[in-house]
This record gives sequence, structure tokens and C-alpha cells, in this order.
Amino acid sequence: MDRTDQSGGWTNRLSPDLATIESIALTAYAHLPEHFRELTADVQIVVTDYPSEEISDDLALETPFDLLGLFEGRGIAERWNPGTGDEANRITLYRRAILDYWAENEEALGDIIIHVLIHELGHHFGLSDADMEAIEEAAG
Repeated sequence: MDRTDQSGGWTNRLSPDLATIESIALTAYAHLPEHFRELTADVQIVVTDYPSEEISDDLALETPFDLLGLFEGRGIAERWNPGTGDEANRITLYRRAILDYWAENEEALGDIIIHVLIHELGHHFGLSDADMEAIEEAAG
């Protein structure tokens, strides 16, 4: 039986590592509208496999796969009252939860990452879901 290879090149690929997910996230961030990026320039983007035990406990997660991303820091609305010793705003993307979600859904990995990134940036700005959807569309 003669069959055409339909694997799409997946035969020798490994799942994306932390650096690959970070690269996808940084590329996605670079394609957000410029005025939006200017406002979020101090936000760090970090990728790790799982949330820490402290975060899992604080958010009462049933499993570490329940959280795709997390914004930590002070949103723009809270900046009128600067505190001392504040850490930089940070968005953490959780690789294993993102990959698990990707495996269960019919979405491109890059689309999932940009969705999570924009959702977490939305927390920074206090944006509505509609606002975040418009930014996602603009990022295309």
C-alpha cells in the first residue's frame, strides 16, 4: 500500500521547550499594537513549567494544569500609589498547562499563547473581555 506522508514534519519534533514558548510569546508581544506595548514596557514575560506551590495554594488550584498564565504586580490603575520595594510587573506563562490545553483543543499553539498573554496583560490594564478580543484581532 503506497501512502503519502501526512505527518506534516512531526515525526522528529519534540514538544516545545521553555525557550520556544518564550520566543513565541515575545514574538506575539512584538506584534501587539505599538501604543499598547509602550504602556506595558515594564512587564516581564517569564515561562515556567508549573506554578509554584505557593501560587497553587493561594489560587486554590486543583491541579497545576488549571492555570495557563498569571499576572503578578501592580496594574496601571494601582500605580498612583507607588510603594517601596515593589517588584517589576510580571506575566508568567505555564508551559505544561498551555501544551495540555493545546493537545485538547483545535487551536494553533501561537494563538493560544497570544490569547493567554493578552488576557494577562488585560489584568495589568483592567481591560474588559471585549477590549482584549479587539487587541487580539489587531495583533492578528
